[in-house]
Amino acid sequence: MNILIVEDDDSVARFLKQAVSEAGYAPLVVGNGLLGLQHATNERFDLILLDVMLPGMDGLTLCKSLREKGVDTPILIITARDTIEDKIEGLDSGADDYVVKPFLVGELLARMRAILRRGVQQAPLLQVADLTLDPATRRAARAGKTIHLSATEFTLLNYLMRNKGRVLTRSMILQHVWEYDFEGNDNVLEVYISYLRSKIDKGRTSPLIHTVRGVGYRIEDVDADPG
Repeated sequence: MNILIVEDDDSVARFLKQAVSEAGYAPLVVGNGLLGLQHATNERFDLILLDVMLPGMDGLTLCKSLREKGVDTPILIITARDTIEDKIEGLDSGADDYVVKPFLVGELLARMRAILRRGVQQAPLLQVADLTLDPATRRAARAGKTIHLSATEFTLLNYLMRNKGRVLTRSMILQHVWEYDFEGNDNVLEVYISYLRSKIDKGRTSPLIHTVRGVGYRIEDVDADPG
């Protein structure tokens, strides 16, 4: 499960990232409302943890903007604003739940699980050509043949397939899958792309994983009829 955390307080952001990671989710942390809007609009997440008081764009405006754009990703607001009026305003802005700071980690995770359970029942099977990936069971197959993936390979393939047809930059992929920005000569991304290609595209006349030179990668069936 991919979680977007939009929180500008560094200590809270680190705490949330650690709690979410230890619970087995894949977090991406941004500290600005406008950046949160950009990521939530252009990428696919299973849940958004959203602070209200943010630079660039406040959380309630961000929440309303996403709903107006048709983004239906579940949103859990996390804030120190604790009046009934604040909670009503947050839920009316389009949030699915509302947690007041300070909070217990157990309660936060329980609320996250409750929201995510609703989505898992409706989680679509991801498909590109004859390649399928079930996010709920983590099972991948091409042309009906099972593909065994490591945890990192699954996270990378899941991210590519959720954004099929889109060019994902190296920094976007590294930040989402490995949680850091690319600097220097680190070739971990190329290594794992090579692993995936060997399992998915090797021996195929129609490869699905494509390199966009100087930018990054995309997954797409280039032979598909554009309709």
